[in-house]
Amino acid sequence: MKKIDLSTVPLGTGSTYPAPFDSPCNGQSSRKLGRHAGLTMFGVNLTVIEPGVWSSQRHWHSHEDEFVWVVDGELTLITDAGEEVLRAGDCAAFRRGDTDGHHLVNKSARPTTLLEIGNSDPKDRCVYPDIDMVAEPGAGAYSHRDGTLYPSKA
Repeated sequence: MKKIDLSTVPLGTGSTYPAPFDSPCNGQSSRKLGRHAGLTMFGVNLTVIEPGVWSSQRHWHSHEDEFVWVVDGELTLITDAGEEVLRAGDCAAFRRGDTDGHHLVNKSARPTTLLEIGNSDPKDRCVYPDIDMVAEPGAGAYSHRDGTLYPSKA
């Protein structure tokens, strides 16, 4: 059967970022639906972001497109252009190579559920314009812009 039983998809929580950058992102949980189903060319995540929590640090990708769809609740999309409110049914897309960093913040009083879809490219470099952090292709870790690695999480 091809139908995905959500109850069988492991629930991941928190952030993989090094401290202190993980702190604003730790109050979220996600089910990696695409990986669970064996997809390798793109990811699909069903994510819940609690009130006051960020989806990520503001970032952009060199080789990966991203698409988000708010399933339930409300989030604030933050980019160089400012803030936009996304409510249930709203979508946003982020082209690879566009250096206008983005992230979502739950400024509402209740949890928000969103679907995140993005391609997987081994050449991708993720840049975090507001902080001294990058994720280099194949590194498997976060580093400072000068290449010095952040300590890995235990």
